[in-house]
Amino acid sequence: MRGLPQSLAGCRPMGLEVWRGDITTLSVDAIVNAANPALARGGGVCGAIFAAAGPRLDEACASIGGCALGDAAATPGFDLPARWIVHAVGPVWHGGRVGEDALLASAYRRAVEIAGKLGARSLAFPAISTGIYGFPPDRAATVAVATLRECARGLDRVVLVAFDATTQERYEALLAAP
Repeated sequence: MRGLPQSLAGCRPMGLEVWRGDITTLSVDAIVNAANPALARGGGVCGAIFAAAGPRLDEACASIGGCALGDAAATPGFDLPARWIVHAVGPVWHGGRVGEDALLASAYRRAVEIAGKLGARSLAFPAISTGIYGFPPDRAATVAVATLRECARGLDRVVLVAFDATTQERYEALLAAP
């Protein structure tokens, strides 16, 4: 994959795993929201997280005031089993012409950094940018796994959450590769 260092290939963090289901039900220290730059309630996984966390999440995100593309911000988890929500802003797909791979990797990296600063030891990620943002799922999964292998070594558990069987199989194949 262009733009990702070859050195990422063998650095699997302890506990990198795939789980199929609803991210809002996971008992981990923090879950990642596939957020928009306004940190506003959206559709897909973002809408599900807002619905499950309750109305205080809307207020918390509004008080932050937004988040840059490729960056992340944190709020409490409110009514979720997770203590925190890390809102990571991935890119909209524009055909790979505007640095989407690097921006997506940055969103994953920043989510890990922020979770670490909060003291989180376990973190769950959805497939950031692959829904309405249109990032090709195979490419996004490759970026996600490579980035997490590089930067999530300090966490005890990193969960790649798949909402469907195809995404689960995609992640499992990437994790099985050397």
